[in-house]
Amino acid sequence: MVVGEAIRSAAQRLAETSDTARLDAEVLMAHALGVTRSDLLLRHMRDAAPAGFAALIERRSLHEPVAYIVGTQEFLGLPFRVTPAVLIPRGDSEVLVDAALAARPDARRVLDCGTGSGALLLAVLDSLPEARGTGIDRSPPALAVAAGNAAALGLAGRSAFLQRDWTQAGWETGLARYDLILANPPYVESGADLAASVREHEPAGALFAGADGLDDYRRLLPALPGLLAPGGAALVEIGASQAEAVGALAKAAGFLARVHRDLGGRDRVLELVGE
Repeated sequence: MVVGEAIRSAAQRLAETSDTARLDAEVLMAHALGVTRSDLLLRHMRDAAPAGFAALIERRSLHEPVAYIVGTQEFLGLPFRVTPAVLIPRGDSEVLVDAALAARPDARRVLDCGTGSGALLLAVLDSLPEARGTGIDRSPPALAVAAGNAAALGLAGRSAFLQRDWTQAGWETGLARYDLILANPPYVESGADLAASVREHEPAGALFAGADGLDDYRRLLPALPGLLAPGGAALVEIGASQAEAVGALAKAAGFLARVHRDLGGRDRVLELVGE
């Protein structure tokens, strides 16, 4: 079977479990061939299909995310290695980076709370060549992924990654004061109906935050005033229906909050500054 036929057959199979079946099949075929998707479509559609392609399609048919299968995900034009130890960076989170850069284009110190793959921190540092940043996470495997991404992007010299758990008292001890704080904490309700590719494969500890999805905001936000430098700003990702509730928690912590919406028009980020 040639590549084009194999892709058509795979797309038909994946249509039962994926809304992007054809795209998934093309990305996985490009991965199996070791070429880019554009190169695949231009030059390889009549080649013999590689033997390993069927195994990749089988994994995807069981709801495993394509990013975990191929091991990478692009975010703001940068390639990030991802494993099941970290959430897959999503386009909706790009608004947080844009808002951070607009809020403090002169930032020199950046803190990323719950860094995961390091996508938020490293995207900001890539745009701010004079800045240095620290990413914290409670997961050692996630920190290893983030450090690897920093090295691959040439940002290891301007970034550090520390194991910290904001559910534990004193987690912020020894940290500096920062011009920008970034945070994409867990904010999904424990009973939320999620796609199988998310619920069954992405790390639960980075997704779920109690019955109302607010547990981590209750723990994290009160500590942020002590970590911000004068004139600093904190950019916090939220669920689409959480702006009012998280805004109230931010106000109780001494912040003024401004909502930023994603490309779909949904509330996505709160920009927090001191009152």
